[in-house]
Amino acid sequence: MKYFYSLITCALLPFIGLSQDKPQDSTKVEKLDTVLVTAVRVTADSPITHSNLEKKDIEKRNLGQDLPILLNYLPSVVTTSDAGAGVGYTGIRVRGVSAQSTNITINGIPYNDAESLGTFWVDLPDFSSSVESLQLQRGVGTSTNGSGAFGASINILTDAISEKANGEISNSIGSYNTRKHTLKFSTGKLNNNFEIAGRLSQIRSDGYIDRAESNLKSYFLQGAYASNNTLIKALVFGGHEITYQAWNGIDAETLESNPTFNPSGLYFDDDGEMQFYDNEVDDYKQDHYQLHWNQRINNQWSTNIGLNYTYGRGFFEQYKEDQDFADYDFEDIEIGGEVINTTDLIRRRWLDNDFYVINVNSNFKTNDLNLTFGGSYSTYDGDHFGEVIWAEFASQSQIRDRYYDGNGRKKDFSIFAKSTFKINERINLYGDLQMRFIDYSTSGLTSDRVNLTIDESYDFFNPKFGLTYKINPKNQLYASYARANREPSRSDFESNPDVAPEQLNDFEFGWRHTDRQFMLNANFYAMLYNEQLVLTGAIDDVGTPIRSNSGKSYRLGLEIESAFALSDQMSVQPNISISTNKNKETFASIDGQLVNLGKTNISFSPELIVSNAIVYKPINALQLSFLSKYVGEQFMGNTDSEVSRLSAYFVNDFSASYEIDTKSIFKSIVFSALVNNVFNESYVSNGYYFTYDDDFSQPGIITTIEGAGYYPQATTNFLIGASLKF
Repeated sequence: MKYFYSLITCALLPFIGLSQDKPQDSTKVEKLDTVLVTAVRVTADSPITHSNLEKKDIEKRNLGQDLPILLNYLPSVVTTSDAGAGVGYTGIRVRGVSAQSTNITINGIPYNDAESLGTFWVDLPDFSSSVESLQLQRGVGTSTNGSGAFGASINILTDAISEKANGEISNSIGSYNTRKHTLKFSTGKLNNNFEIAGRLSQIRSDGYIDRAESNLKSYFLQGAYASNNTLIKALVFGGHEITYQAWNGIDAETLESNPTFNPSGLYFDDDGEMQFYDNEVDDYKQDHYQLHWNQRINNQWSTNIGLNYTYGRGFFEQYKEDQDFADYDFEDIEIGGEVINTTDLIRRRWLDNDFYVINVNSNFKTNDLNLTFGGSYSTYDGDHFGEVIWAEFASQSQIRDRYYDGNGRKKDFSIFAKSTFKINERINLYGDLQMRFIDYSTSGLTSDRVNLTIDESYDFFNPKFGLTYKINPKNQLYASYARANREPSRSDFESNPDVAPEQLNDFEFGWRHTDRQFMLNANFYAMLYNEQLVLTGAIDDVGTPIRSNSGKSYRLGLEIESAFALSDQMSVQPNISISTNKNKETFASIDGQLVNLGKTNISFSPELIVSNAIVYKPINALQLSFLSKYVGEQFMGNTDSEVSRLSAYFVNDFSASYEIDTKSIFKSIVFSALVNNVFNESYVSNGYYFTYDDDFSQPGIITTIEGAGYYPQATTNFLIGASLKF
């Protein structure tokens, strides 16, 4: 069994992410790097459902796809990609909850956009190459900074200080002209205290969908000072993404006849011929500046101060036909006695925002008590405006005229205190109290030239309690209750000015078994919502999902993940998520009548998600993995309409990695390969659903018309890469 333990603890984690953190003596000196995320993470004995990934686990599949795709085999996770191949705009749902309800932090700093509440991984391409570790908490989880977690939270710790100088050159190529180039370095500790490290990356891909190209560049630079009791880190990282738009999806007929068709940029020339505008792109830059000071006062006390400034700016560009002058403040013009009041044009919709954060927390640890308390304050200032950069008939307009201009401001202040208390050798109590105060205001016009005036304040109290009972060294039971409250997003207010904040009561009950031969985590959850903001299925004109309050609703589920060995060289790690997700009462307008549909399924919430990894490691240097993912059918709306049904799919991937210890110029050379969708499955992982009333075909009779759009995912495709480490 000499390979068994390494298989369980190392080889399998990249695919499912079974939690492997181990109980520690609380008086043991802790690595100061980990203090950066102490305030938002939990330990192995916590009554919070979670999974961990370490750097070595992420590296094995990091060939250019976005971070959500690398998390695809974690329990209750469903991922999708607009371009179809995991590069560009990607999304993740956990327990059926949208990405807008997943809290993301980087070194404890909120990463979710303050207004949209979403997370745009495309703005940080190849960020996986700078991740030291990651923890996914399912459910409400522990108190965190920024917007509340309503289905999951993902907290990321960036690269730790390297003791020795090192470097790495990584290159990969694959289907759809996908390629990734990464250069990393670290000086190691200079004079035993200082380190400078960095990364430059470029990722390009044509995408599976027509013209869904991605041109992604990113950087990461870290300067650090470390002594026995002090760690100071200054980080600068960011990215520049240019992606051809692929958020419009396709209808069912096109899905059957031409699944890679992309309607974005479509227009007709003067001869009536179909054309595609070549610069229908999203162009956005985002830069992050972080400063962290961790101080260990003694073996019991440590403190952390974190400062952050994020600057984001960019636009998406569109060619639009037959636009009314009035929509752009153009004046009618007369040429040869003919009045002209429409035009073809090219427009850009801009975002320009600043985001400031300060986090302060302290940690006190003894053998029986682990106490963390602190607070976070952030302020956001975001401009939204639009420009016409070309028009066939420009009327009186001038360069850089804005046809709409708006602003959003948000302040977010939270304080928390959480502790784990060891009553005896078997029982640990967990408590977590958070107060969160939000002020959000807007002014000016939306992109539809509608006045948007919001002036809202929210005060949220979020208590959490739990208990862990150790049956024996191999088995423990846990139970927890957590309440979360969450504010609406900007787009929620645009859809409904009277939108209400949502509330969740989350109950978790679990059993963990761990030994050297078999590991099992089983968890039952009951997530009870009031005014949950569920996806309606519809999207707006920039692909943003539209949400609405659903009154009373719930998500009940069972999650089981395990790992065991078939032999010294082969191991298996399956997980399964079974759930029921219901709106208790749904009202819909059908054929002009308001109808009570009673209990319905919550949109985008499959009842069955199954993953498995079979890992074969004949020698230490070689690892072969076969990965399988089944996602059950789901509805894209909340009315159980057959038109909104999204079919189940079953996809298999294969990955391999082989490391050669050269002991010459390079420390080692790592070869990696990934074949996605091995059996060439045609499937759709995401889509949208919409309805509208038609009263033209029969005057006086209203007929509800339904429709759906789909985002097909890539058939069999591959990535291969090599990393030179020195």
